[in-house]
Amino acid sequence: MSVNYGSKRVVVGAHYGLRDWLAQRVTAALMVLFTAAVLAQVLLTSGSIGYDKWAGIFSTQWMKALTFTIFIALAYHVWVGMRDIWMDYIKPVGLRLVLQVFTLVWLVSCLGWAIQVLWRL
Repeated sequence: MSVNYGSKRVVVGAHYGLRDWLAQRVTAALMVLFTAAVLAQVLLTSGSIGYDKWAGIFSTQWMKALTFTIFIALAYHVWVGMRDIWMDYIKPVGLRLVLQVFTLVWLVSCLGWAIQVLWRL
């Protein structure tokens, strides 16, 4: 009787883990740095913070581009987390697919809305 130890194992799941774990840490770090930069601008601004000062912070093209880049990082961060939740806890494949498609459509819609807000399209 032969026992087949060490045979090839079929690994299934959320893309084997390391890449997604790293992506979540990198996107989280980017969001923290961006939040700190915006908070520094707000705290270093003299006087009361109103619409004009908020609009001034986000009025330059580089800040709009940086903000949209952070929105993309946020969307990817959310996608990895939600996809893993759907894969871990939703067992019926059809329902999982519907939830993943809904999540993708919702995130792309949020990115479209971010473009409209940032560039007033």
